[in-house]
Amino acid sequence: MMQNRSVFVNIDGMYIKSDGRPGENELVARNLRRYRQERAMSLGELARRSGLSKQTLSKIEQGAGNPTVETLSLLGAALDVPARRLLTEWGTPVYVQRRDDADWADAGQWSERILDETYGSGYVRTLLLRLERGEEADVIEPHTLGALHHLYVVSGRLRTGPLNEPVDLSAGDFVRFPGDVTHRHVCLSDRVLAHMVTTIPQVRQFGPTVTKGGAQEREA
Repeated sequence: MMQNRSVFVNIDGMYIKSDGRPGENELVARNLRRYRQERAMSLGELARRSGLSKQTLSKIEQGAGNPTVETLSLLGAALDVPARRLLTEWGTPVYVQRRDDADWADAGQWSERILDETYGSGYVRTLLLRLERGEEADVIEPHTLGALHHLYVVSGRLRTGPLNEPVDLSAGDFVRFPGDVTHRHVCLSDRVLAHMVTTIPQVRQFGPTVTKGGAQEREA
């Protein structure tokens, strides 16, 4: 199977990764499959709720259909999401970059390995994740809509990602997966150390603050 290779473009001294964008049919297919599976809904049930045939839905989920605006509206109503969500990239795909497949770019005095890139403003949280074998892996509830986890394994082996699409990683591997679905981290070695960045788009710039007396003050 042919692998897609990243292309690095030098912009103002920074090497930026340029990947091909998915087509609209592929995007709709991925989002439709995700929303349906999150709701534990069969194709038959979705067909009943939307008034569309199972054959039509199957083609759309395979990226072979060409849904009209009316079809997207029916699907959105059946899934209880705005139709535009089916045409919006919400970080749905799980993206894995293996250590052995990594691309390094010559940046002059050093080399760079770009793990991933996201665009826009919002909340960014960076942390080190340390786990040990035998510790019970709790299920993590979905974060705010649009949240993404970007995780790089420093040492050890880890199983992580959405409950319905987990991936096994070793030291040097990287994964990006949606944090707005139920997910989990499972240690597969004696211990694991990972670096994780969480991005959440369009959060409030200012919110409730706590005064010295403990009372909350809200932005005027």
